[in-house]
Amino acid sequence: MTMSAGWYLRRLSRMGPREVGGRAGDAVRRRRWRSARPDCPGVTGARFTAVLPAGTIAAIPPDAAKRLVVGADRLMDGRAEYFGVVRDDLDDPDWWCDPKTGRRAPGGYSFDVPYRDEDAVGDVKQIWELSRHQYLTVLAAAYAVTGEERYAERVAEHLRSWWTANPPLRGVHWISGIELGIRLLSWVWIRRLLDGWPGAAGLFEDNPVALNQIWHHQRWLAAFPSRGSSANNHVIAEAAGQFAAACAFGWFPSSTRWRAEALRSLERQLRANTFESGLNRELATEYHGLVLELGLAAVAEADAAGVPVPESVRLVLLRMTDALAAIVDSRLRPPRQGDADDGHGLVVDGEGTDRWASLLATGDAVFGRLAWWPGVTGTDVRTPLLAALVRPNPANGTAPAVSRPASRPAHFADAGMTILRGPAEIWCRCDGGPHGFLSIAAHGHADALSVEVRHDGVDVLADPGTYCYHGQPEWRRYFRSTLGHNTLQLDGADQSVSGGPFLWTRQARSRVLAMDTSHEAVARWCAEHDGYQRSVHRRRVELTAASQELRVVDEVRGPRRDVRLAFHLGPAVAADLTGSRAVLTWTRDGEDRSAVLDLPGQLRWRAHRGETDPPLGWYSAGFGRKEPATTLVGTGFADGAQGFTTVLRFRG
Repeated sequence: MTMSAGWYLRRLSRMGPREVGGRAGDAVRRRRWRSARPDCPGVTGARFTAVLPAGTIAAIPPDAAKRLVVGADRLMDGRAEYFGVVRDDLDDPDWWCDPKTGRRAPGGYSFDVPYRDEDAVGDVKQIWELSRHQYLTVLAAAYAVTGEERYAERVAEHLRSWWTANPPLRGVHWISGIELGIRLLSWVWIRRLLDGWPGAAGLFEDNPVALNQIWHHQRWLAAFPSRGSSANNHVIAEAAGQFAAACAFGWFPSSTRWRAEALRSLERQLRANTFESGLNRELATEYHGLVLELGLAAVAEADAAGVPVPESVRLVLLRMTDALAAIVDSRLRPPRQGDADDGHGLVVDGEGTDRWASLLATGDAVFGRLAWWPGVTGTDVRTPLLAALVRPNPANGTAPAVSRPASRPAHFADAGMTILRGPAEIWCRCDGGPHGFLSIAAHGHADALSVEVRHDGVDVLADPGTYCYHGQPEWRRYFRSTLGHNTLQLDGADQSVSGGPFLWTRQARSRVLAMDTSHEAVARWCAEHDGYQRSVHRRRVELTAASQELRVVDEVRGPRRDVRLAFHLGPAVAADLTGSRAVLTWTRDGEDRSAVLDLPGQLRWRAHRGETDPPLGWYSAGFGRKEPATTLVGTGFADGAQGFTTVLRFRG
């Protein structure tokens, strides 16, 4: 996907003067760096001291260690799956090849590589993902657990291969700061986990090639931070990676400055990226997880190096952890909201480890769980590793001395998120919040007033997900469109206006009008948005405990408009639609479940599944993956103060 002149003008219109000036300076610096590539300063006597405390590896639960080794052995066999594409070439990977399209990224000066153009480069996320080196942290962790040198030797072989193939500022892996930041964090943990291996020092601190790579990565991050309207999760990854490397690999003349600048950026950007309630401002749940992982890893690195961290950093991470504990369903699944690209900050676990349970387990170990937190029964490798490095806060255990919620929050006013809960593990997310973060809202979807409903962790009314970013514009448009969510569309238009795959030029404004989750019998929520000019969409949701009934009432106030009301079912749910009634069935843990969905009779209802022209009826469980799912769409008209009532009744 190449960007047109119109896109650049639209993108420029979302920037302020300071950002424009900063980007102009970046452009000048890129031109200058084309011909001026300084050598890494000489390093003598470098030692790696940020090691794990004695006994840390022994504290890893046996089942978590077993999953880790199984995953590591699969990697040793050369097999892995990224974004729905199975690879069998990991024994000797081509670092510039996209296995999905078969294309190979061009070489040359890194800032000349047209990474958004899939025809020229391939799917850049497929290329970048392997070079985050998080599969190597898994292999390094397997060495730490087993002591088997074959894992360490494979790590060393691949790092040397990567460093040779990707000299500083050459090729596709020197373009995006988030990639450099996460890669640095991976290298820190690889060195830490390989500490018992005789070749560890020769691979890192005694290796001029490694030193040159580490220095150039940090020099790049210091020069080209994400700015202004792009200062979202990317800038957190950049700061966390820079900080971790400057702490653990603090061998260079600039290390002290890099460390201080990165910590200032991390502290400022963590606060900027997080609501007071603890939810991430991008309103994209997977980025909440990514930022929390990066922040916890950075604090662990600081404590390992004895670097003081502002209390505000720990406070933001504490609030994020409590917020995560508040919003998950009965199976510890958080909302599926906004963009999701399967990005992780630190990976040391095998397949099958639950990401969200792992984060809550780490939160328990670092901050202490509250009485209302959901229970976590699974185990992981990452929690004991991070917890071993984080130092207790003398004032209050490991948690900052702040007031924490006495009971489980249901409404996050600043984020506009409300969770309604009912019997039989009924969970409903109502969206009445901002469209997204910063002027471009890059990872937001046109999903104002959407609802997401689960029963015992099963998606019943589902948020379809994300599927892709680059290369397939029709699918990118669908998965972030209004029609692609459980909400109402007028005149075939989105509530917010897209200017490109990561750009919104007009954003719908939502506001919650009423909310009451204090009564066990009935929970209520009401909100409206102004995304449709000349008309207002207002939605009321009521969850009644005794009847296990969810009632959704949509009102359209304004002139006569074409209406499409969509309800997306989860992939496990089958629908038998007759007129305006759909009988829903699914199976959970071998038990048959069902519900009845009574749809507004004023609309003509049709079931769609797996359609491609245009896309409709799809569910994306993860980035790069999609599967057919049933979407019920009602069409008709709204005239004046028109109301549409939908009732979902669970059986048994």
